[in-house]
Amino acid sequence: MNGASREALAAGRERLDALTDTTSVDAAALADELAAVTALLDREAGLRRVLTDPAKAAEAKAELVRRLIGAQVSGEAADLVSGLARARWSQSRDLVDALEVLADIADLAAAERTRTLDDVEDELFRFGRIVASTTELRAALTDRTAGVAAKTELLHRLLGGRAKPATERLVTRLVTVPRGRSLEAGLESLSKLAAERRDRLVATVTSAVPLSETQKRRLGDALAKLYGRRMHLNLDVDPEVVGGMRVQVGDEVINGSLADRLDDAGRRMAS
Repeated sequence: MNGASREALAAGRERLDALTDTTSVDAAALADELAAVTALLDREAGLRRVLTDPAKAAEAKAELVRRLIGAQVSGEAADLVSGLARARWSQSRDLVDALEVLADIADLAAAERTRTLDDVEDELFRFGRIVASTTELRAALTDRTAGVAAKTELLHRLLGGRAKPATERLVTRLVTVPRGRSLEAGLESLSKLAAERRDRLVATVTSAVPLSETQKRRLGDALAKLYGRRMHLNLDVDPEVVGGMRVQVGDEVINGSLADRLDDAGRRMAS
């Protein structure tokens, strides 16, 4: 993706992260819903063009999404798709590609919640190696004359009970709805998404007052530098928080003056 489409996908990923970081959202169910919308827009080129038409008002496109799918999917899924419809896209196909990526990320988020993300990443890699070395299996999985049910059953026999549920869902979706991708390229993309997700930390930030966009960016950059990993911020406001701010990353809690603590931690890391 280029330009506007890349920015729109990045914004969509941020909204998805905010949703899947809360325990009230069923990430696996959300992945299924996003995949269903992906299939719909993949089939309906006219609708896809309407939702990515820069001449149409953003809110009008979002309202169209809500009318079309609002009764068929959860509020979270409808809000995500509406947000994508509001964005600008370099080309209409990018919207479908973005939805597909978000569906995959939601399944990886489900694996992360069950502490199986490392296993999923490893299983995707090993399955790719098996496919590459087994001509008959690759032929069966990429056979265009074979139906979805047959391929799904084959994958269930191969992976069911042997791989994590997220792995089976991701591979099944790739095989049954490849959308022009080769099996090898699709597995490689899924492995990269899993690696990116695994290399991500979540910081829960509670501040006495709402943080500005500049403050959030600086805080995220400082924490990423301190921990050496990409950081996602979950923000909350509590006027009575001690020291003006409280940050929790995993089991570690930073209280009091955040700037002083980060500076001190940086000095200790450098010594």
